[in-house]
Amino acid sequence: MSQPYLTRAQAPLTREVTAVNEHGEATSLSIPAERALTVYVDKRELVTLMTLGGHPELLVLGFLRNQRLVRSVAEIESITVDWDVGAAAVKTREGITDIEERTSKRVVTTGCGQGSVFGDMMDEVDQIQLPEATLTQAQLYGIVNAIRLQESTYKSAGSVHGCALFRGEQMLLFVEDVGRHNAIDTIAGWMWLQDASAMSGDDKVFYTTGRLTSEMVIKSAQMGVPIVVSRSGITQMGHAVAERVGLCTIGRATGRHFYCYTAPQRLLLQPELAGAKLRAAA
Repeated sequence: MSQPYLTRAQAPLTREVTAVNEHGEATSLSIPAERALTVYVDKRELVTLMTLGGHPELLVLGFLRNQRLVRSVAEIESITVDWDVGAAAVKTREGITDIEERTSKRVVTTGCGQGSVFGDMMDEVDQIQLPEATLTQAQLYGIVNAIRLQESTYKSAGSVHGCALFRGEQMLLFVEDVGRHNAIDTIAGWMWLQDASAMSGDDKVFYTTGRLTSEMVIKSAQMGVPIVVSRSGITQMGHAVAERVGLCTIGRATGRHFYCYTAPQRLLLQPELAGAKLRAAA
């Protein structure tokens, strides 16, 4: 079987950022990279995938296989990835029959990627103006505790993501779905159906169990919600977009521990609430 030529494009898998922890201390952290990789097949743009970028050629090859666009690896002549332009050029040996028809109806999956919508969303980022809003450390702890006490499908069955909308420490809505993107879209829909005060994100905080990727940050900003909390971490592109729009991102929020990655001026620190470490140092 003839093997395709594959580049071995390398890109850093992490990036160092400075975050503020629950004691008000600045600390250096590594966050995972997140990159947009636009796939071209025989010079035709196919899709943009959001990826860590560890093995981009294999990612593209697997995507083509799982989408059933190619039946055999022998159909691929080469896959060339160039991170300088964020593109993967796929060259087939004989073309893909009816590729326009076969890719015209795209179903967005419930997985964590959903990168095909990224380009359209990024076009509107610079037009977003978030309201001036703050959150106290005490309110943050209240949010984390409310999530801990919330009855959920995750506790009984696992395998789902949860998202919630808060006004201060008051939970307005809790949604679970197999993909966090579905959950945040559900919350956005609920906000749209409410009166003007409920729809406004001025006094709202968004919580997610999933990573703060670029898409999650953008969707939160589009909802007008200026503060986002996650029990997971943040990606490089999520961090960059949050800084760009002035959105406060708080991650690894469990118990009384957290890191504030961006817009720390929105979080009113009360390090005396952090507990053991502060008392030990006194």
